[in-house]
Amino acid sequence: MATETAHMPARPMRADARRNYERLLTEARTAFTRHGTDASLEDIARRAGVGIGTLYRHFPNRYALMGAVFQSEVDALLVRSRELIDAEQPCRALVDWLRAIISHASTYRGLARALMSASHDDGSALARCSVPMRQAGSTLLVRAQQAGVVRRGVEIADVMQLTNAIALAVEEAPDDPDLADRLLMLTLTGLKAESGRADGC
Repeated sequence: MATETAHMPARPMRADARRNYERLLTEARTAFTRHGTDASLEDIARRAGVGIGTLYRHFPNRYALMGAVFQSEVDALLVRSRELIDAEQPCRALVDWLRAIISHASTYRGLARALMSASHDDGSALARCSVPMRQAGSTLLVRAQQAGVVRRGVEIADVMQLTNAIALAVEEAPDDPDLADRLLMLTLTGLKAESGRADGC
């Protein structure tokens, strides 16, 4: 989930380089969906019809490739946060957005674990791309706090870590479709202000 500057060169790519780049993204998305985010990079390069050196020229490490693959999903989550910003129930808006994050992270086995790990490394592509996500989430969180339904002092970084932890738990329990909602509601119970209104949460 990296920004464009994290994985795109400063100058335009040649047509052949652009084709290689797009093929690598296509094959990586397929591999991550089928086999998880620890899928073989060598296999991704082979299926894209290029050498592993070409892959590393475009994406210096696995996190950079993951960031590029997941950029469209991140963009969709940011759009969703803007749609929710004026919702009548601020707490429900926050919950809906966190649920969307869990759904996204659960699509790719290993993504939730990678996001939790990357949060401790500010230099990683996944960590850098989390900045707009944290900003979007912070706006929704502050609205819920101002409405008196989430207690003051709660930080968006902690909420995002809890959300990733829920996504990881969901990944480990594929036969329990209601687990995400139960854990998310339990988390929100701990975040609520003592005098907070129900507000749909």
